[in-house]
Amino acid sequence: MAMDQSRYAHLEFSYRGRILTVALNRPDALNAVNAALHSELSRVFYDVQQDADSDIVVLTGNGKAFCAGGDIKWMQDAIDDPAMFERTAVEAKGIFFGQLEVEKPIVCRMNGHATGLGASLALCCDVVFAAENARIGDPHVSVGLVAGDGGCIVWPQLIGYTRAKEYLLTGDLIAAAEAVRLGLINHAVPLAELDAAAYGYAERLANGATKAIRWTKVTANLGLKALAHQIFDTGLGYEIQSNRTVDHQEAVNAFRDKRAPKFTGK
Repeated sequence: MAMDQSRYAHLEFSYRGRILTVALNRPDALNAVNAALHSELSRVFYDVQQDADSDIVVLTGNGKAFCAGGDIKWMQDAIDDPAMFERTAVEAKGIFFGQLEVEKPIVCRMNGHATGLGASLALCCDVVFAAENARIGDPHVSVGLVAGDGGCIVWPQLIGYTRAKEYLLTGDLIAAAEAVRLGLINHAVPLAELDAAAYGYAERLANGATKAIRWTKVTANLGLKALAHQIFDTGLGYEIQSNRTVDHQEAVNAFRDKRAPKFTGK
């Protein structure tokens, strides 16, 4: 069954043979995730699994960014209506586990910065090719939130607990070349060479033994999925709690006012 693309307003789809490109499509907002895009991301990988026209997925962003994380207006909406944040938490599980459970390999074409949820989207792909001028990081704490939607799970598995906590506790962004050195992502290349690198690898997979490749991904992800089932609900619970803090509201206010936040620990 081919994908019903009409169900998606903020994701763009295109094909290169058996390679399906899924592009976040809010370029004017640096592909920041709002409520509508979050809902679409929570179901897209399950639809991709059923797509009869593809074997490999390339995940990327339109415009100059891969994904700038959560949209600030959406964050304020969640503060004003905490029940909305709780509904969003259910979708967050669909995004994280959707990427891990889809059997088709996902190649990340990280064309620009990937922050917050954007970083989790990139790091839950199977192989990450980044433009060398891009940066990646999970600055949840910078906006007074817990990195409960995947960062606290996937970062320690990629670069170890001490390195992961160094960055998760500060929200600092990492240049692509340094992210390669740490083992966080696979490759950093000049932007002009990104398509050749990402699609070259995707084409190699598309020309390979499809079932063997799919089932190798499935097997390799079993440990991460088991760990995620143990941790994810707790992480989301803490993130929901942090959504109600004074510090989170202060961070949102500061972003709107274009100033540094003044945290009080409340």
